[in-house]
Amino acid sequence: MPRQPDLPDPAHHDLDSMLSRKFGREIANYFSGSPLNRVSFLRANHDFISKAFTHPTTQFMLFDNLTPLAQDPSNIAYATYSDIKGLVGENPFEKTEEQMIKDYNSAITLPLVLFLGLDEKKKQGFEHGIYSGTPYFAVDITPKGTVEKEAVSVVEAMKAKGYTFLQGRVAMSLNAPEAAIYAQGRALLDWNARNPYCAGCGQPTLSVNAGTKRVCPPTDFASLPTPQGGATSILTEPRERASCATRKGISNLTFPRTDPTVIMAVVSHDAKRVLIGRGKSWPKFFYSTLAGFCEPAESVEEAVRREVWEESGVLLGRVVIHSTQPWPYPANLMIGAIAQALPDGEKIHLEHDPELEDAKWVELDVIREALRIGASGLDEAPGDEYKEGGIRLPPKTAIANQLLTAVVNGFLGADPKI
Repeated sequence: MPRQPDLPDPAHHDLDSMLSRKFGREIANYFSGSPLNRVSFLRANHDFISKAFTHPTTQFMLFDNLTPLAQDPSNIAYATYSDIKGLVGENPFEKTEEQMIKDYNSAITLPLVLFLGLDEKKKQGFEHGIYSGTPYFAVDITPKGTVEKEAVSVVEAMKAKGYTFLQGRVAMSLNAPEAAIYAQGRALLDWNARNPYCAGCGQPTLSVNAGTKRVCPPTDFASLPTPQGGATSILTEPRERASCATRKGISNLTFPRTDPTVIMAVVSHDAKRVLIGRGKSWPKFFYSTLAGFCEPAESVEEAVRREVWEESGVLLGRVVIHSTQPWPYPANLMIGAIAQALPDGEKIHLEHDPELEDAKWVELDVIREALRIGASGLDEAPGDEYKEGGIRLPPKTAIANQLLTAVVNGFLGADPKI
């Protein structure tokens, strides 16, 4: 089994507080704990973004088809401005957003460049007013469109340096700080890639605000036979595009989405057992906590109760939120909870929603041992002490592992709080 990375430290973990004494130490899950200050209010500041992009200390995280460039499975390989200049040009933020919209040409592929934030612990020369630190950007170097040749050149140059793009279903081997930066970059690149057309009128959109908004420009220098694209010529004067509701009123932009998802460790009424389930496509003996999406106009607690009943038939009483985990596949926020079954609601039946292959109640000692020797990723082998037939569980980089660990350890502290 590959070595699992350490988890990030919670914010101010060494600070005594009334809330920590009452509710226990804060839990920070993998993909959280970014070292960057996003300074989101500066994304629209043309002077700031333009100077940050070209500063000699700036770090560029490169993605090819959403896979990050890495030195090895644990460490990201950052590029320099000179590495990507041939693809993105002198400065993709040279124009103001107003001018970018005015000059919009949907026939030209603009490589996606996202501002991620400042690492304020690295005071290496970049300053903007009271803000200073090393700027970080994410760049999509996937070969496509009118910049395919330039993108291929960057990809090959990076590989020639001995770097590789991390492959696999999910990248969960990176060290904790870089995993958080990667998660931010991947989620935003994926959202941009999924929204090339306007939801209001179907016409091509433009990425603005350093990669965190998309607009439907009113004009286009490309001559389009259809609203969805397919330019056949470039005009000398921009043509007026069809009217769009997104250009009117205050809701005139498309913003990145985050899908709330509940994931829960369900404890029996006597607090001696935990409910676990397994998906139909999972490896043999692999189980996890139950999970599902929140629906519109539904509280987290209601979503937990509904999902558990739909998937397992178990009825829940009290629900307590434990911690959360960003999950950039593609854009989920996993809201971890611990819940307790009703005295007469522990019977399992899978007739409602056929999502699970199996669900069962397991004693806490069995879960504790499985966490010790049988925790691994879906695509990884368990530990050396694992014996065939024993329960397998997700690794510590998954919030499901942290929820189960909390339950067997008494939930958030030395004194049981269930």
